[in-house]
Amino acid sequence: MKKSKLLLFIVIAAAIAAFFIFDLKQYFSLEFFKSQRAVIDAYVAANPLQAGAIFFLIYVAVTGLSLPGALLMTVVAGAIFGLLWGTIIVSFAASIGATLAFLSSRFLLRDSIQAKFGQYLKPINEGIDKDGAFYLFTLRLVPAFPFFVINLVIGLTPLKIWTFYWVSQIGMLAGTMVYVNAGTEISKIDSLKGILSPGLIISFTLLGIFPLIAKWIVNTIKARKVYAKWQRPASYDRNVVVIGAGSAGLVTSYIAAAVKAKVTLVEKHNMGGDCLNTGCVPSKALIRSAKLLSHVKRSKEFGIRQASAEFDFAEVMERVQRVVKDIEPHDSVERYSNLGVDCVQGEAKIVSPWEVKVKTANGERTYTTKNIVIAAGARPFIPPIPGLAECNPLTSDNVWNLRKLPKRLVVLGGGPIGSELTQCFARLGSQVTQVEMLPRILIREDPEVSALVTKRFEAEGIAVLTNHKAKQVVVENGEKILVVENNGVEKHIAFDELLCAVGRVANLKGYGLEELGIPAQRVVEVNEYLETLYPNIFACGDVAGPYQFTHTAAHMAWFCAVNALFGKFKKFKVDYSVVPWCTFTDPEVARVGLNETEAKEKKIPHEVHVYGIDDLDRAIADGEAHGLVKVITPPNSDKILGCTIAGEHAGDLLVEYVAAMKHGFGLNKILSTIHTYPTLAEANKYAAGVWKKAQATEEQLRFVEAFHNWRRGAGGVGAVIGSAFGLLGGGTRAKLQEQQH
Repeated sequence: MKKSKLLLFIVIAAAIAAFFIFDLKQYFSLEFFKSQRAVIDAYVAANPLQAGAIFFLIYVAVTGLSLPGALLMTVVAGAIFGLLWGTIIVSFAASIGATLAFLSSRFLLRDSIQAKFGQYLKPINEGIDKDGAFYLFTLRLVPAFPFFVINLVIGLTPLKIWTFYWVSQIGMLAGTMVYVNAGTEISKIDSLKGILSPGLIISFTLLGIFPLIAKWIVNTIKARKVYAKWQRPASYDRNVVVIGAGSAGLVTSYIAAAVKAKVTLVEKHNMGGDCLNTGCVPSKALIRSAKLLSHVKRSKEFGIRQASAEFDFAEVMERVQRVVKDIEPHDSVERYSNLGVDCVQGEAKIVSPWEVKVKTANGERTYTTKNIVIAAGARPFIPPIPGLAECNPLTSDNVWNLRKLPKRLVVLGGGPIGSELTQCFARLGSQVTQVEMLPRILIREDPEVSALVTKRFEAEGIAVLTNHKAKQVVVENGEKILVVENNGVEKHIAFDELLCAVGRVANLKGYGLEELGIPAQRVVEVNEYLETLYPNIFACGDVAGPYQFTHTAAHMAWFCAVNALFGKFKKFKVDYSVVPWCTFTDPEVARVGLNETEAKEKKIPHEVHVYGIDDLDRAIADGEAHGLVKVITPPNSDKILGCTIAGEHAGDLLVEYVAAMKHGFGLNKILSTIHTYPTLAEANKYAAGVWKKAQATEEQLRFVEAFHNWRRGAGGVGAVIGSAFGLLGGGTRAKLQEQQH
């Protein structure tokens, strides 16, 4: 703890201690004031300004230190200064004292609380940033909430000091006037509890609820204002119209149909969206073929003297398309029609908040609908690099049309898509150069994880060029060349094909967002309920962000469907608290929650526990003894803040940690769970064992060693007792060191 904080803490603690040690609370009783009423009145009459100043300072001190007595002083103010001056004095003194308590809490506690629980307090902080004044005002109106608790708790949030002061000044005024007014009749008061009758308490409670009701009314008025220029239909053809039949649109439609809502799903291309047709499914099919070839090349590692494989790239790509066709029925028109979804192939355009015009091969039709869900997906981003568009780059959308293996392939981008396809084409025989402008590939992962993948890439003959920025694409002597720059030095890379994999952008054009004025910059803007500017128009999946994963699109779709169909009765905020993902390179890289890099950047206190998979029996037997399980926990806790796994089947192994984070069990529970031997899943248990071992201090180990020696007759009782004292002292020292840190 810093010296300034320690000094302030000592001063506050000493003042509070003195209040109780010297029994100063006896002077803050109704009986004491009544017994001294004549003396006090005489002093006030003789020295009105001085008396007011002294009273003001005492009130500030009491509220600033959160001492009991503020309520009595409010009543006393009415008795000795009258309603007007009593209210003025108390109102300003209470607000200043509350602000001092607020500042003390912020100075002493906020940094440590936010550092330790910042991940969990993020939604609260965002709510305070947005509506902090409103919520504080509501709390101030209800005397049932202890004001000193409000002062201390709000101090832990990012609410601005001035906002806290003026809202407190206004919000506490009504309650202050009630108590000061009661004090003008103090001779009739036998107990402070009697000041607030049940009726008055109910009145204050209703007063506190009023802002919430007012907010609902304001939101309703705002919604009506948004809808003002539109003509609402007298009736509706559909409960929901969904635009886009990717993961988000399919799940939304499925849920709507399952609860017997009338739903129309509109898709202008292919059912299944990017995931089925150009993303997850074809890429994993290609990865499987490429991995088989890599195993053939490694045959000597497995005791096979010689092995070879003959293949035709075109046949490999045809196999990819067969896999897509085999999975296609899961997302087909036939299946969803049988589920009760009205599937329409065509181009949709939102023409009003309740109308969607669909252009099909057979003409146009306009559907009226209670709700609209935008699930339009995303597409590959082509950066404005001179000459890039003219060279007709490959993307994750059109690379599946290739039937001739590029001899020289440049992959622009070191993210998940770029890295997966880089390794695939290298294993299939292309000479691949991967270009990434950042310091390393897979930049969202920890450095050692990126290094693990980079090392494998380089071992497989891939040229990984990090810190290289693509400048332009030129044609020299009929040859396509990518010009890159590294530390001011240009390099020319000749290629036959260039695959652009630098990210994806949401599909925001062509279906009516502009005409309706729905805000959309990088993505369609939605609130925590996935509502757009119009509360009956929702967006989910890649088009809304913040994650561009098939599984998060499906996750968001549940909230869209439920809020659209039942939001008038109960709405649900979308939950992004536990989001896993996996990059399907070899080795695979899977993660959920925080990694070490993020924990350091956010200054979250943490411990790191790493188990090397090179030590795992099954990994050794499989010839895959590489990788790691890396778990992040709070200090001295088995709670899982995040986990990264790099290695064979990392995406499958991660599920145990996803379940642990979602359902609140920690490393102790994982450690005590039987894992089948020999399996890769044992890595999770051994990672928990690394955590457990780290919890044992040297003092604890010395104590148990002395204890076991004593049990064998090899040591005396004194050694055990000495070790026990060392254990206690060591624990105390450890705690002190932790606090100082």
